[in-house]
Amino acid sequence: MIKIDCEQLSPEWFLEKVGKPSAGSFDKIVTSKGEPSKQREKYLYQLAGETIAGMKTETYSNEAMKRGIELEAEARDLFMMITDLEVTQVGIIYPDAGKAYGCSPDGIIEDSAGLEIKCPLIHTHVDYLLRGILPTDYVQQVQGSMLVTGFNWWFFCSYFPGLPPLIIKVPRDGVFIEKLRTELEKFCLDLAIVINKLKAMI
Repeated sequence: MIKIDCEQLSPEWFLEKVGKPSAGSFDKIVTSKGEPSKQREKYLYQLAGETIAGMKTETYSNEAMKRGIELEAEARDLFMMITDLEVTQVGIIYPDAGKAYGCSPDGIIEDSAGLEIKCPLIHTHVDYLLRGILPTDYVQQVQGSMLVTGFNWWFFCSYFPGLPPLIIKVPRDGVFIEKLRTELEKFCLDLAIVINKLKAMI
């Protein structure tokens, strides 16, 4: 496991992520069932283009996402208070020196578990509370982060001010992770091919 200490959303962080698949976008490579995603080709071309251009392209951001970023520190503090666990912030983590893909967790806990925080709109948070399980939309990100780090556990925390938080300790799903690993390796090979084709055009 290779840690890159930089502030998330900083220029250095964006530069480090150029052209590399990241856990937050693993849903564009595989579905929650481990099958190839319909977004695969678009994401492949995006990363190839970023590599050649040498810059991270702008990603979609709405008011809810901006609000989530603003509330993240508050949610992290509450998580630590409730669980009595110390959360350390980190920029990017890679599985090895090859840095082919990585993750940017909202925190790691004693180098043995990670944390993913979401601060959704109130109706979504209530839905999460009532279901009481890891939302399907984040299966690839959470399990993918365990693939990257090698951890066996990942905490998921959904937070909305004034309501109880949802805190779930998610175990490593070995079957899904192997499916993800296979698709991710194929994706990285295809990415290298597309990048080489683009380089030949320059």
